[in-house]
Amino acid sequence: MSVTKNTQYGSINISIDAIATLAGGLVSECYGVVGMASQKIVKDGIAELLKKENYARGVKVRENDGQLELDLYIIVSHGIRISQVVNEVQKKVKYMMEKSLDLDFNVINVYVQGVKSMK
Repeated sequence: MSVTKNTQYGSINISIDAIATLAGGLVSECYGVVGMASQKIVKDGIAELLKKENYARGVKVRENDGQLELDLYIIVSHGIRISQVVNEVQKKVKYMMEKSLDLDFNVINVYVQGVKSMK
């Protein structure tokens, strides 16, 4: 599946995996985010921390009535307000994705899969 954008020079197809990888990279740069988490909790309620090459596994991209929606699964750092981290992730990802891809993102959902202390 891909997203098609028509310009005066032709059409551009952007794969869902490319969108997910870009979003995962942006999330990992946000303050208070330890990393991306898998969409599924592994066992005993513990989330798997994803490596850089697997960021797309922590992002779900949906197209709904011509609008794109993102679900981001993250692990946050201990001792930082989760609401501030989530708000910052939403603002940064929405701004950078719309600026980079020139596509409208209607909803950015952030799911905190765990908290990790950084020692």
